Amino acid sequence: MSFASDQYRKMDATALAESIRNGEVSAQQALEQAWQQIDFWQPKLNALVWQDRERAAAQLKTLDATAPFAGVPLLLKDTAPNHLAGAPTTDGCAAHRNRIPERNSYMVERLIRAGFIIVGKTNVPEFCLKGTTEPQAFGATRNPWSTDHITGGSSGGSAAAVAAGMVPVATASDGGGSIRIPAAYCGLIGLKPTRGRVSEGPQLGQLWDGMSTDHVLVRSVRDSAALLDVLAGAEPGDPHHAEPPTDSFLNLMQRDPGKLRIALDTRSPLGNEVDPDIRRITEQTAEKLAALGHTVEEARPEVDGKLVARCYLMLYAGQVACELEDIRAQHGAAGLRQTELDSRVLALLGNSFSAGDYARHLRHWNTLSRQFAALFNNYDLYLTPTTAQPPARIGEQDLPAGEALGARLVTTLGAGKLLRATGLVDKMAEQALQRVPFTQLGNFCGTPGISLPMGFCGNDKLPVGVQLTAQQGQEGLLLQVARQLEESSQWRTLASA
Repeated sequence: MSFASDQYRKMDATALAESIRNGEVSAQQALEQAWQQIDFWQPKLNALVWQDRERAAAQLKTLDATAPFAGVPLLLKDTAPNHLAGAPTTDGCAAHRNRIPERNSYMVERLIRAGFIIVGKTNVPEFCLKGTTEPQAFGATRNPWSTDHITGGSSGGSAAAVAAGMVPVATASDGGGSIRIPAAYCGLIGLKPTRGRVSEGPQLGQLWDGMSTDHVLVRSVRDSAALLDVLAGAEPGDPHHAEPPTDSFLNLMQRDPGKLRIALDTRSPLGNEVDPDIRRITEQTAEKLAALGHTVEEARPEVDGKLVARCYLMLYAGQVACELEDIRAQHGAAGLRQTELDSRVLALLGNSFSAGDYARHLRHWNTLSRQFAALFNNYDLYLTPTTAQPPARIGEQDLPAGEALGARLVTTLGAGKLLRATGLVDKMAEQALQRVPFTQLGNFCGTPGISLPMGFCGNDKLPVGVQLTAQQGQEGLLLQVARQLEESSQWRTLASA
């Protein structure tokens, strides 16, 4: 019973699980193919930061053959809440190389019970802060469609691995676009669930004040739905609880959504340029949706995009300040020296704000949520590009040498207010968000959004994602429309070997 590499790479998790269940292939063969693809792609892409072949082999011996995804190889993102007992969770930071959790997170327990074989962990930017996965501790992850380009972040390692066919599914998290941006850059399906849909316990209550949520990156809409069925559901002590669906997400996905009203918006909320090819592909998606019977018209929420950016920077800076203080407490000054300059700059900024500043920006969240929710009084879905620009080249978003020198001087002096006065932080924020201004609002508002691989740009070699956003609790509706687009399009979700 042979099982060729091409067969393995083209299967989504649902098809592979069915083949294993029917005896067409064995779980051992699937695992061997995963290792073969990892051996081929890892030197090219640097998508993984940890793997354990003995541990994966041991999982096969205790595999429950009746589990829905029994024997399917899977990768975990190297950040919370992807805690696997006995394996490192580094958050892309050298200071955390030896941080080993003693127990699995609820999320990982659910994946193991579903029958997945965990083969490793994927690369992330330090503290999952950036829209590019180029951590100093582990090196840059490269895009399998074009290795000169980035994969996005922070789930960039997961995106590269799935797009290359190492595994059919890898976990991902999204605190400002970190599922949807890598999905767009790597030609995948990336669903950010409603706030509270997936538990982050027991080690955590909420990440980034509730902005972050977790799911997976995959190559088919049915996998996205089926994995949400595996992961969804509150656990004791969770601070947020999403309303349970009326049926399984897999069943909901297969229903007709009816005729919907969809708002189309291709203008950046920050006012910067949107790449013409990305705008064109988004408009073509609108035409496809209209051909499917939906009403699509131009409209946008009455939201201040620059306020979104300011609130996001405040959150960023405050959270990083907390992270670095934890490192200082655990490892002293030597630990801080193992963090990146950008992280230290953000921490310095975070410590320069007052508690009142932070609370004031938290209050803005309600305003943003109410303003965005008002759009859904008239529309069922909100259609935008996922990103404003195609993937940057590796190293393109690094801080220039002169500015890096200035940042080192200011951090050495500990002059946070001076840092704000120089305008360097504003420039860093602008650089980070102008390429990806469409995703952060959904995190503030807790709404579900999905990025779909609707085309290519850059001489047909760089994927382009288009985003659909719905009201809280409406993942089923997003999956229904995503399925319609999947069936009416010819998506390319697997990079050539």
